[in-house]
Amino acid sequence: MSTPAEPTPPSPQQIKIAADCWRKGNEAIPKENWDFAIAMYTTSVKLVPDNLNYRQNLRFTEYKKYDMNMKGAAMASMKLMGPRGRIKKCRMSKDWKGVAEAAEDGLAVNPWDPQLGADLGDALKELGYQEVAKFAYEESLKVDPNNIAVNRNLALLYEERSEYAEAIKCWQRILKVEPTNGEARSKITALAARTVMDRGGYEGAESTRNVMADHEIARRLGTGKTADGPGMSVEADLQRAIRKDPANKDNYTKLADYYKREGKLEDAEEQLQKALDVSGNDISIREMLEDVQLELMQRTIGITKEQARNAPTDADLKKRSAELANELTKRKMEIFAGRVDRYPNDMRMKFELGVQYMTVRKWQLAIPLFQQARSDPRLKGESLIRLGKCFGYDGKAPLAIRQFEAAMPEIKFDDKPDVYKDLYFTAGRLYEEMKNPKAAEEAYQKVLEVDYNYKDTVARLNKLQGGSNPSPSPE
Repeated sequence: MSTPAEPTPPSPQQIKIAADCWRKGNEAIPKENWDFAIAMYTTSVKLVPDNLNYRQNLRFTEYKKYDMNMKGAAMASMKLMGPRGRIKKCRMSKDWKGVAEAAEDGLAVNPWDPQLGADLGDALKELGYQEVAKFAYEESLKVDPNNIAVNRNLALLYEERSEYAEAIKCWQRILKVEPTNGEARSKITALAARTVMDRGGYEGAESTRNVMADHEIARRLGTGKTADGPGMSVEADLQRAIRKDPANKDNYTKLADYYKREGKLEDAEEQLQKALDVSGNDISIREMLEDVQLELMQRTIGITKEQARNAPTDADLKKRSAELANELTKRKMEIFAGRVDRYPNDMRMKFELGVQYMTVRKWQLAIPLFQQARSDPRLKGESLIRLGKCFGYDGKAPLAIRQFEAAMPEIKFDDKPDVYKDLYFTAGRLYEEMKNPKAAEEAYQKVLEVDYNYKDTVARLNKLQGGSNPSPSPE
C-alpha cells in the first residue's frame, strides 16, 4: 500500500461549524427534509473529512432521499459525466482531496454507484482516513461484491488494522471470481494463521501453559461440533430464526449479543450491520454497532502493542500502534459527541467525551463538559480533578488549584487509591509552581502517607524541606 499523505487537521472553528451543521442536519431528518439535511452533512464532511459519523449520516440520508431505489436521480448517468471527468483529472495529478470531493458530488446523484464508492475509498485511504475509507469500500461492495480491485484494497486495509477475519472474506470473494489468483490463496493461508496466533495467544507465549487450549481455539474459530437440532445451540437456533424471518432485526441483535459474550467481535459486528440495514438505520442498533467497533479497535491496538513489544527495533510497528491509538481516540470523540448531542442529560457521556478531548489537548472543549459533569455526585470528584488539569494546562493555575481543592473532600483513598494519589501529587506540583511551598509539602505528605514510592514525591518533598533536588518526574 502506498504511504498516505499527511492530512491537515481541522481547526477548532471548523470542528464547531461542522458539529453545528451536523445537528441542523439531524433536526431536518424527522421532517424528511432530505435536501437540507444532505447540504448540512455535506458541509460537515468537507470541514472534518475524517469523521465517520458525518460520512455515514450523509450517505444514509442520500439513500432515503432516493427512497432506496438503488439507482439515484433520474438520468443519473448523464449527470455523473462531470464528477467522473473531475475524478479522472484529479487522479492523474494525485489530488486526492479533489478526488474525494468529486466522488461525493457524484454520490449525491447516485449514492449506490460502486465505482464512485471505490474512488472515494481510494482517495480517503491515500489521505490517511482509514475509518471512512473502510466505510466507502464496504458500501461499494454491497452493490458490487465481486469487484476484485475494491476487495483487494479493502483486504489490505483490514490487514493493516489487524482485522484478519474480515480481510480473509475479501480474499475469498476474489478467489471466487478468480480461482487461480495466487495472491488471494497465499493471503488466506497467512491471515488464517495470523488469526489463530492472535486469538490463541501463541505470539509471545513463554510456554505451552500460556497458549489457549485446543477446544477454546476450536470454539472461537467455529470449528467445533455443530448442533444436531433445535435447543442444542443458541447460535444455531438464532441462525435458524434469521433464515425463517430475515426482516426481524431482533434476531440479528440477539445473535450479535451472543457473539459478543463469546468474544467473537467480528461476527457480532457483522450481525449488527445486518440488523442496522434491516431496521433502516435504527439509532439504538447503530450505538450497539459503534460499541462493538470500539472494542474491535481496542483489541487491535492491544495486538499491535504486543507485536511491538516482541519486536522493539521495529519502528513501523511502533508507528502503526500509535496511529491506531490516535484513530481510536478520534473515533471515540465522534461517537461520544453524537451521544452527548442526543442525550444532553447523560453526564457520564459528557465526562467521557471530555477525557477524549484531553487526550488530544483540546482543553477548551473539555472544560465545559467537566463543568457540567461535576453536577453528578458520582462524577463530581473526578470531574473536578480533570477540570483542574485542563485549567492548569491552559495556563490558569489559580482556577486549577481551586478545582483540586474542591475535589479533595470528594476523593477517598479507600475508594479510589490511584485517583487520590494523582490528585494530591498534581496539586503539590501546582502549589510548587505557584510558590506555595507549605501547601505543596502538605499535599506531598498526603501521598507519602499511603504510598512512599509514588513517582518522585520523596525527592520533591526533600527539596522543599531543604534536601536534595528532585529527580525528573516520570510523567
